[in-house]
Amino acid sequence: MDAVEPSLLEALRADPGLQSAAAEALSREGDRAPLALRKAGVDPALAAAALTLADLRRSARAKFGDLADRLYFTRAGLEQATRWPVAVRRAARFAAAGDRVTDLCCGLGTEALAFAEAGLAVEAVDMDPATAAYASANAEALGLPVEVRVGNALTTPLSPTAFADPARRSGGTRNFNPADYSPPLDPLLSHLGGARFAAVKLGPGIGHDWIPEGAEAEWVSVDRDVVEACLWLGEAAQVSRRASVCKAGTWHELTGTGDRLAEVGPVADYLYEPDGAVIRAGLVAELADSLDAHTASERIAYLYGDDLRETPFARAWKIEEVWPLHPKKLKALLAERGIGRLTIKQRGTGIDPAALRKQLKLKGPYEATLIATRIGEAHAALLCNEA
Repeated sequence: MDAVEPSLLEALRADPGLQSAAAEALSREGDRAPLALRKAGVDPALAAAALTLADLRRSARAKFGDLADRLYFTRAGLEQATRWPVAVRRAARFAAAGDRVTDLCCGLGTEALAFAEAGLAVEAVDMDPATAAYASANAEALGLPVEVRVGNALTTPLSPTAFADPARRSGGTRNFNPADYSPPLDPLLSHLGGARFAAVKLGPGIGHDWIPEGAEAEWVSVDRDVVEACLWLGEAAQVSRRASVCKAGTWHELTGTGDRLAEVGPVADYLYEPDGAVIRAGLVAELADSLDAHTASERIAYLYGDDLRETPFARAWKIEEVWPLHPKKLKALLAERGIGRLTIKQRGTGIDPAALRKQLKLKGPYEATLIATRIGEAHAALLCNEA
């Protein structure tokens, strides 16, 4: 079961004790949890609903922390829901721009909760009545004044500030083409043009050709995982490109034009692997400037510098050896050094790390990282240790 029927959802909301019992049964009994609840006299359908909710809440902790245990989820809604720290940060930017927001395609209402916690008056709209029921349940669970209604995102009148999170899945399949979003991105952007200050959340793989002229495009990562892109429209646009990186709970921002290339130079003592948000935002050149670093091959997003500099926007590696990318030679060189545990990364070479690992037949007590990349037009293997 991926979702709880609305009638069963109401029954669960009315019985917090059953919610707790289901969570405990799932934790203690695992696959035998349904039998445990039925033995306790719980109706089979209600037991299945309670266990579905408990399972979804357990999965939701990765995005919502302890807050997950108070909220109501569907599997599809949870997959699209914004991580709570990201939603809170975005809500603060909206709160600085106005006192009311229209939240289109609100889904489970989790973004609306962040808006409400930031002090905004929130109108949350979703076209699916069952989904809107979850949004209402979540607002009531946290005691937040969110007005939820069923409606069409493309015809809903907008507040001066507006946000949208169009559905990027249909029939269990993720849609990568914004024209296949629900609603499609182009008409949604046109509608959001009626707001003074607006933003639309997108998948992190959005192509730059979908970015409207004058918009700010932001990519967001949390602990090295690129989780979303967001287009900021109208007065909300502050810069051309932004990479927002959350590292160990602290936010860092890198901004720029997104249309520059880093200078090309030789391999140096340290290699920097930019955060995915920096790469997707096209801000590798701006990062290179801050590190006094350069690339070794045009458009390959590894940076090299003579000095180790701390940065939240990249992972740093100390380069120990630079070798040709020849599997037989690599096998001998790694064997000489007793390297039996090897992390293999690649960019710009087209090699299959899993296939290369089989060819290397690693043995030994030591570990290292091998980075396969291009230096100029040549393929190379860099033996590294994290700095």
